[in-house]
Amino acid sequence: MHLLELVVIVVAAVVAVSGAVVGAVVARRHRTLELEAPPEAPSAPTPPPVPEPPQAPPVPEPPSALPVPEAPPIPEAPPRPEVPPAPPAPLEAPPVPAQEALVGEAAVLERPRFRDRLGRARGLLAGYVGSVLSRDTIDEETWDELEEALIRADVGVATTTRLLEGLRAQVRQEGIRRPDALVEALKAGLKKALAQGDRSLHLEPGGPNVWLFVGVNGVGKTTTVGKVGMREARAGRHVVMAAGDTFRAAAVEQLGLWAARVEADLVRGAEGGDPGSVVFDAVVRAASRQADLVLADTAGRLHTKTNLMEELRKVRRIAERPPGQLSEVLLVIDATTGQNGLIQARQFTDAVGCTGVVLTKLDGTAKGGIALAIQVELGLPIKLVGLGEGAEDLVDFDPDEFVDAIFT
Repeated sequence: MHLLELVVIVVAAVVAVSGAVVGAVVARRHRTLELEAPPEAPSAPTPPPVPEPPQAPPVPEPPSALPVPEAPPIPEAPPRPEVPPAPPAPLEAPPVPAQEALVGEAAVLERPRFRDRLGRARGLLAGYVGSVLSRDTIDEETWDELEEALIRADVGVATTTRLLEGLRAQVRQEGIRRPDALVEALKAGLKKALAQGDRSLHLEPGGPNVWLFVGVNGVGKTTTVGKVGMREARAGRHVVMAAGDTFRAAAVEQLGLWAARVEADLVRGAEGGDPGSVVFDAVVRAASRQADLVLADTAGRLHTKTNLMEELRKVRRIAERPPGQLSEVLLVIDATTGQNGLIQARQFTDAVGCTGVVLTKLDGTAKGGIALAIQVELGLPIKLVGLGEGAEDLVDFDPDEFVDAIFT
């Protein structure tokens, strides 16, 4: 009995010790697993808070303004005298370009200088004249250069030959040896040739004078009539304009503007009507109003058309009837046409007996020698020349100024 109890106690003790050992091993294993377990993934860091923008410091209040002393009182102005109301402004006349003076003004713009407007013609002759002046003596090459210069300036072969033959005779007679003296002799000869004839515009006493303007299409007849009308109105003359170009409505309208500008009377007819009747009506009106001058425009005529030139002769005969008197037949020629202008001058002179030439657009061409050809070949004086588009640019022809302008 005692032995059995002892065995049981030993067995129980062994079991207890074994359990304790097993528990300790298990606990130690569990702790080892906890220590060796992989660490957990760290969570994303929280972004730092955005700092608030600093507040602007408070603006200090400006110091109080210094007291401003009061200005002394301004004395009252004496009462102004009452001004009577201005009379109503008169109706405005048609506008006049700035470069033109109005009719009746005391001051008129200065006449343009030939030298300022003939640069193209001077440029053409400058090379030849410079070459001649650079020589030591006068030889055949000198004469050749002068001949080429004059022909290129549209003096024409016949006129050039005539001028140089006279100059050669002068050189022999006067013993001219220096090229500069030769050029001066040439200039003097040109001035003398251009000075031939009567360059004045005639106004006869008695009934109204009639100036008839003729020429081909596009040479500027209507504009020339307007500019001449302004010149004569400024001179104190009562002008009547006759719109004889009844085949071109624009010409009638254009002449109407000029008439209004210079305060001239305008006589017009039906479109396509008889130009002779328009001229006659203008003469009758001029006589009834005691006008001094009738400026008659005509339709552009081709100098090669016989029937048109015959009609122009009819217009001339009507202009000669009383109460008027025809004192000028002015042929208008475009200077840029060159030698063709000489042909026109010859044909119109034969048809209606031209008394002078108005050479337009002289500033726009190097062919100014046509003036010399017309004067020498036909004995027809150049009376007026156009040096620009303004009314002041239609001037009396001055031979001396013209020659000097194209040479120097």
